[in-house]
Amino acid sequence: MQESQNIEVPIMADVFAQGREPEYLFWVGCAGAFDDRYKKVARAFIKILTFVGADYAVLGKEETCTGDPARRAGNEMLYQMQALTNIATFDNYKVKKILTICPHCYNIFKNEYPDLGGVYEVVHYTQYLQELIANGKLEMTGELLNDKKITFHDPCYLGRANNIYEAPRAVLKAMDTQHVEMPRHKSFALCCGAGGGQMFKEAETGDKEIFIERTEEALKTGADIIASSCPFCMTMLTDGLKYKNREEEIFNFDIAELVVMALDI
Repeated sequence: MQESQNIEVPIMADVFAQGREPEYLFWVGCAGAFDDRYKKVARAFIKILTFVGADYAVLGKEETCTGDPARRAGNEMLYQMQALTNIATFDNYKVKKILTICPHCYNIFKNEYPDLGGVYEVVHYTQYLQELIANGKLEMTGELLNDKKITFHDPCYLGRANNIYEAPRAVLKAMDTQHVEMPRHKSFALCCGAGGGQMFKEAETGDKEIFIERTEEALKTGADIIASSCPFCMTMLTDGLKYKNREEEIFNFDIAELVVMALDI
């Protein structure tokens, strides 16, 4: 890849003060803002947005949690407080389209915010990338991934919750790589073990943790790279690779990171 360049990320308040309304609000999300590993994914996607000249802005310090973890954990009052705060911010900036890198954010904006009056066109970044590829705006000719074998893990909130299965696969198939499926994939895919608030609590009694089961399935494919498109899934799969002592030979990358490698930017 080329050496990192300083990229100026447009802030919604600054852009709005100039009398412009960006086409997209890029919702970075809690993981993209605070998790050291997923910050790299947020940076990768911003690199792509800059590369294609996208008209977007981020909220910066005005961005707060969507309220999804609170609702999944059963704190409905906190969820509604967070959601209504966000909706007021969106209304202030006349937000119509939201780009997300987290399926949990995507799902709650698309399917649950409308109940509180927040209706937007919500786009998961894999859908956005699929459209760019279809329109010839992303030609991934870099050689870093040549002939690498990749398996993709379907996030629950992207797949079963929203029926988005082809977009991530279309992006991967546009690269010069080999794509191999796990036995359980698409609507039959096994959860990584983090959904429904499980990410934030201790495991319950059982014979094996879900993230280990899923990591073992991925390893059996013989893939060099396990691709993911969700911060929760990335945490669980990365932990799984460490648990199996395979983190130095098998890698977990987000699709946005793989696109940056394939573009060599």
